[in-house]
Amino acid sequence: MKSFRKRRLYKGLKTTVITLVVLSILLAGFLSYTVRRSFPLENGAIALPSIQSEVTIKRDQWGIPHIYASNSHDLFMAQGYIHAQDRFWQMDFWRHIGSGQLAEMFGASQLDTDKYLRTMGWARVAQQEIQQMDVEMKANLQAYADGVNAYLQEHQGSALSLEYAVLQLLNPGYKPEPWQILHSLTWGKVMAYDLGRNFQNEIERTILLKTLTPAQVEELFPPYPQNLPVILPETPEQEKTLAKTQIIASAIKEVSEITPVLQSINSPIKALEKLIGQTGAGIGSNNWVISGQRTATGKPILANDPHLAVQMPSIWYEVALHCIKKTAECPYNVNGFSFPGVLGVIVGHSDRIAWGVTNTQGDVMDLYIEKINPNNPNQYEVNGKWVDMQLVPETIKVAGNQSIVQTVRYTRHGPILSDVAPNLKQFHQKSTGNLPKNYAVALRWTALEPSQLVYSITQINRAQNWQDFRTAASKFDIAAQNLVYADVEGNIGYQMPGKYPLRAKGNGRYPVPGWTDEYEWQKYIDFEKLPRSFNPSSGYIVTANNLVANQYPDVITTDWVYGYRAKRIVDMISQQNKPISREYVRQIQGDNLNLNAQNIVPVMQKISFNNSRLQAAQKILQNWNLQLETQSPAAALFEVFWKHLLKDTFHDQLPKEYFPDGGDRWYAVIQNIIQQPNSNWWDNRQTSKVENRDQIFRQAFTEAVEELELLQGKNPQSWNWGKLHTITFRNATLGKSGFAPIEALFNRGSFPTSGNGETVNANRWRANQSFEVTDIPSLRMIVDLENLDNSIAIHAPGQSGHTFHQHYADMIDPWRKLEYHLMLWEQQVVTANTAAKLQLIPK
Repeated sequence: MKSFRKRRLYKGLKTTVITLVVLSILLAGFLSYTVRRSFPLENGAIALPSIQSEVTIKRDQWGIPHIYASNSHDLFMAQGYIHAQDRFWQMDFWRHIGSGQLAEMFGASQLDTDKYLRTMGWARVAQQEIQQMDVEMKANLQAYADGVNAYLQEHQGSALSLEYAVLQLLNPGYKPEPWQILHSLTWGKVMAYDLGRNFQNEIERTILLKTLTPAQVEELFPPYPQNLPVILPETPEQEKTLAKTQIIASAIKEVSEITPVLQSINSPIKALEKLIGQTGAGIGSNNWVISGQRTATGKPILANDPHLAVQMPSIWYEVALHCIKKTAECPYNVNGFSFPGVLGVIVGHSDRIAWGVTNTQGDVMDLYIEKINPNNPNQYEVNGKWVDMQLVPETIKVAGNQSIVQTVRYTRHGPILSDVAPNLKQFHQKSTGNLPKNYAVALRWTALEPSQLVYSITQINRAQNWQDFRTAASKFDIAAQNLVYADVEGNIGYQMPGKYPLRAKGNGRYPVPGWTDEYEWQKYIDFEKLPRSFNPSSGYIVTANNLVANQYPDVITTDWVYGYRAKRIVDMISQQNKPISREYVRQIQGDNLNLNAQNIVPVMQKISFNNSRLQAAQKILQNWNLQLETQSPAAALFEVFWKHLLKDTFHDQLPKEYFPDGGDRWYAVIQNIIQQPNSNWWDNRQTSKVENRDQIFRQAFTEAVEELELLQGKNPQSWNWGKLHTITFRNATLGKSGFAPIEALFNRGSFPTSGNGETVNANRWRANQSFEVTDIPSLRMIVDLENLDNSIAIHAPGQSGHTFHQHYADMIDPWRKLEYHLMLWEQQVVTANTAAKLQLIPK
């Protein structure tokens, strides 16, 4: 009987296993079919409506397309088509962010985010830009849209991307609408927000004033260190006046009253960060250009690595746009990195020039406290008179639910951000000091005015020389960047573009009263007065979001990145005693020297320990080269110690949402107070005794050793920074769904990485979260102006947005290892390296 039961049980298990195997095979087959049907056609010919002449698209081994067209219309139409082939889900998702239509795709969970985005009103501004657009620009953007739509006409649902098959389970009625010019323009607004958000610093400083003195707050936002480099050390004589960057305290004294309002604005900000990443203030990029007088080739070398949030697919898409014959009608011959959804090349080189970008960190956002009429919530005070607000109804579609109508209120400064908090639309406080009884918070921001950014990109792409480049840069008015330049004639240059307000009073560090003209923006700094440099005597220009000049007369920002990355780059260039090669520039981009450790390790080495375990751990820092290498035990120890040092020093005095993230600002804070062993910051307010610097150092080091022993064992030599400091590339939507099987389809990782946020190789982790990498060098590019075919680049994770495609994640390992691919340039070189060839022909 037992034998029979065993046989029966065995037979049952065998049947179940066979069934599961068959189901798995069937599921795998279905999944394989569904996945592959969205892969783009890369060989052969496709007939498209409205294309004028034949276009050839040659893809290299990395899936990078080189487009050859005989006119501008076909060139941009082809770019739209191949962007849609490889990245349409990403384009669709980003346009829904830009227009505040996420709930239309993902349902009620995104409703509050949409309300915030509609309050910002990026799509409304983009519509104004379209109305003001000239015929040529509109035609180019329409050609791009036509290319996208030509692809959409032949592909729907899972044939577009696997994500749509999953979305159908959640939102069966969703179908992508045709691409519009509007959708390309809102991308610029999203990027401007992603790279800016300095109003969050205004909010943070004001909230901190509730529990700290103004002097203490300023200690946490210290001035730019004098020992760190500026972008333009050679300032023209006429500009050598004292910079107007004196610290101005909050004009609103009743901080306790407005803190709840400002905290409420933080909620939708954090929700949006989950989608686009935590970039903004403090996150930056590196670029530099070296004159031929310092290079081995005798011609300039230009390097760039923008730092952006980790995402999958890459925010960048490599492409080369070639007019078969350059003419006035078709003036493009350019190679580099584009944004899917936007025409042209954002970073790269043409046959004449090369350029790179880093964020200026410009303070172009101000929060205004508005007096609201207690008898009419849609009126606000301007110089003693009640003025009607502009009321804009917004209809928000919600998948699976009824649409809702949101009314956005505008003052003369901009949208009222405090309306996005459902319980804080009207405020009724006691009228005290200079704070009104009823008030709201409005945002003024340059990106909420019509922009010419899209003109700037195409004009840079066809610029032939420095003057053309500067003319194009003058239109780079939002998401403003430090632009470095080089050309085949041997010139190098720097230009800061953008719209920077000149304020009647104040310098943008705190929210200000909006009911008078006392703090109004008077005008923008004239472009001709913005910082620039051409062929400086030093033979190089370096920017890393750091201070532009010690003596610039107007306020660009008071929140510069503190220049630690810039210092390392400048040192490596200036101290190189032989001609600089492309390979040496690659070494600079991959450098992991921790300048924070340079300040802290000497202090740490003087701390005495009685415990032999701690002494053994302390010894591994003695001969450390300060490089945060993947395999380094010392790097692991120091970074874990840094996390605990910040925790033990500041967590007792700061709100949880403002615990130190460990970035460049905290380098500067610690650099200052480390010279004050008895500073009040070292004392832990939660204990009865008064701690000093050495006691906090000892405590943090002990905790770091204990954490590493727990995670990686008791032998310090086995500790490993890369095992802690890992990177996972996550799909921004379904890859963060919380459903592991779906996430496994779209995400890749984790991978060990080196560096941190302030090394040149900037793989940022956040001390108030975890050791996981949050922001990376999203691309690396090195352009050799002596031989453009010798230029190299890499980005991560890959060209394709289609999961399981061969180019979905094939750049991750080369990117991690500081390896590059050639930026193929001359047509015969491209042809010799062509892996696939597609022709678009008139239908």
